Amino acid sequence: MKVAVFPGSFDPVTLAHQDIVLRALELFDRIIVAVGTNSTKQGLLSTDDRVAILQEVFAEVSDRVEVTTYKGLTVDYCRQAGANYILRGLRNTNDFEFEYAIAQNNKHLAPEIDTIFLMSTSGLGHISSTIVRDVTLHKGDISSMVPAAVISYMERKSR
Repeated sequence: MKVAVFPGSFDPVTLAHQDIVLRALELFDRIIVAVGTNSTKQGLLSTDDRVAILQEVFAEVSDRVEVTTYKGLTVDYCRQAGANYILRGLRNTNDFEFEYAIAQNNKHLAPEIDTIFLMSTSGLGHISSTIVRDVTLHKGDISSMVPAAVISYMERKSR
């Protein structure tokens, strides 16, 4: 069974994240969307909120997409989860440079785990959680950048 971990902060999950997971289902039997803690990013949503939203976003494919949290090294979590692949999305060459360095270090730490990159679908490469957070904080419209579940969840939470 081919199992991949798709790690990230998902704060919030974007249409680009959703697209990567749905397209990767063609390659993997199971994908674990793993919400990690990134101390360099200021959070918009709690970890519990992110997990709940991701579960709603992937409800229709929940038989093959699991949502969970993890702490520590991604490769250690992959071993624990029985995953031999790390799934990552690439939007541009800057992402490639950053992700390539991480992939090489992960390969050094865990030679049995491969990193698989998928390029963003045309029209989604400009979307990042950082931009979504900034637009949200300034009361802008994020409806073209995130799944509907994000907006409905945020509306419910603000009541």
